Amino acid sequence: MSKKPCDLAGLSVLVTRAEAQADAFCELIQNAHGRPVRFPALEILGPSDKKGLKQQLADLSKIDLLIFVSANAVRYAFPHFPNNIPVNLEIAAVGKATAAALEDCGLDATLLPDEQMNSEGLLALPALQAVGGKKILIVRGNGGRELLKDTLTERGASVSYAEAYRRQLPQRNASNLVQNWSSWVDVVTVTSVELLKNLCHLIGDEGVEQLKQTPIAVISERIAEYADEMGCEAIYVSDQPSDAALLKTVCEINRELLKAQ
Repeated sequence: MSKKPCDLAGLSVLVTRAEAQADAFCELIQNAHGRPVRFPALEILGPSDKKGLKQQLADLSKIDLLIFVSANAVRYAFPHFPNNIPVNLEIAAVGKATAAALEDCGLDATLLPDEQMNSEGLLALPALQAVGGKKILIVRGNGGRELLKDTLTERGASVSYAEAYRRQLPQRNASNLVQNWSSWVDVVTVTSVELLKNLCHLIGDEGVEQLKQTPIAVISERIAEYADEMGCEAIYVSDQPSDAALLKTVCEINRELLKAQ
């Protein structure tokens, strides 16, 4: 049995991930004797055009590189994959969670960032420097960053999107959370800028003022920069975008809170 990273001693941790993606992290918090407070600030739905997605994925022999930007992209796209997938198809994943989702589907990520587990890390790989004339299909959700497509297009590739799922703002009432913030929330965890924006929208001005004064654990400098711009006072960045690393950051926050008491 692996050693617990710390004893959170009842620390209340706001988990903002979409419901289906929150289970593993909430379990880690509970195993460390913390109290996960679930407040999904994002809803994940299947593709709006299943037929169109199936057509885009029908003949992968015409594609040189297939890029998955998230584990959700894998999970929602895989049911629409053809029966025959070319054995020489290059498949890229932006991070370890995405690569793990591919493995669960019986696929191997042939390209994976070495250290920086994001679009920037993927674009830094030697294999993606000279892509002139290649056809690349990026499997993602609706919207999102354009960095991958823009950069690969600048490098000479023909790049298109396959939208495998939809992200949307949940319809939910946050009044109980806002009214009980001081007793329900000791630490906030956020894993994307979109989640942070949605959280602010849902909790309103009163909630945002409390959020700014609450320690927040994030998984990238990009999220940290956004949190800083909106006025958050205590921002902590995990060294990896994984559940284990995020929990380690929550442990660090807990130690500092205990010292301040």
